[in-house]
Amino acid sequence: MSKTDYNDAVPPIFIDIPADLSAKIDRRGAATIYDVAALAGVNPSTVSRALTKPGRISEKTELRVRAAAQRLDFHFNPVARALPTGRSHTIGVVVADITNPVIFGIIRGAEQAAAEAAYTLVIAESHESEAAEIETIHRLLPSVDGLILATTRLPDAAISDIAARHPVVVLNRAVEGVASVLPNVRKGVTELFDHLVTLGHTSIAYVAGPAASWISQQRWTELMSRALHAGVAAVEIGPNPPTIDGGLAAFDKVRAARPTAVVAFNDLIAMGLMQAAAKSGIHVPEGLAVAGFDDIFGSELIVPALTTVRSQLPTAGVRAVRHLLAQLGVDGAENEVDQLLDTSLVVRGSTGPCLEAG
Repeated sequence: MSKTDYNDAVPPIFIDIPADLSAKIDRRGAATIYDVAALAGVNPSTVSRALTKPGRISEKTELRVRAAAQRLDFHFNPVARALPTGRSHTIGVVVADITNPVIFGIIRGAEQAAAEAAYTLVIAESHESEAAEIETIHRLLPSVDGLILATTRLPDAAISDIAARHPVVVLNRAVEGVASVLPNVRKGVTELFDHLVTLGHTSIAYVAGPAASWISQQRWTELMSRALHAGVAAVEIGPNPPTIDGGLAAFDKVRAARPTAVVAFNDLIAMGLMQAAAKSGIHVPEGLAVAGFDDIFGSELIVPALTTVRSQLPTAGVRAVRHLLAQLGVDGAENEVDQLLDTSLVVRGSTGPCLEAG
């Protein structure tokens, strides 16, 4: 049984509610931890341990407390919990674009890890704006115990300043002195580059993401380094919005560069490029090989299916929450800051042999 499902089924323990306690709850409109303690015949601290830290008291007492909580339909109030401890048991997650499928995977993993620790996630969006992100963070900070910056567009100095005053974890971003969750950029880019070179491609365009995206810069730097070493022509095109529309808008610049293969910052841009290619009568992959990053939902459903570098998105969310809980001193929280998340190439139909090489 998890720490938050004490209102789910418990073994059949019948506990009758005394009339005076029932009347008191009716006047207030909700049961308190003290009501649960009175009904179960234990101290309020025992109720707290039974409902938030299972296994810390005897099974018989824990079951009785849970039965009392269920009988009274008791739920913890995060604000009330924060008063004596200074903790809201709430984590803020700030994302640049909540409609980006990458966020879905991250949030799923973060929610899982937060629920296991009896924490709640609050998700806020910055709309790819540095100013909006700062404002959003300032609104969140008074009511959360810490922050996860999932797709931050802030400069390093701003992130460091926030982290100096509040627990912070950043994803896909390296900032000195700040806990980060990072993918193995080198492995993923190397596998994709080698795949394209093996197919005979000698001219590659990289369609970059937002200018403030650290991970976009890292992918281009690694790709450029590989190209220089292998004698392959490479050009960066951007910055671009990390959306399908961003890919559509960048297509004419790609055509002007005349590459035989294009690597997009993410799968959404890659999909936009493929749509634009189809409208222009260019067949993928015969006329242009296309690849992306992240392996989002839908990348294998388009035609042709998209070759992409898969990221461990749910794992990134789990690890970010655990890093934050470790900073907060939560019992049993793990900290794996120095371990890079694995990335792996998924080859599909959008990449094929370079016809010019034949």
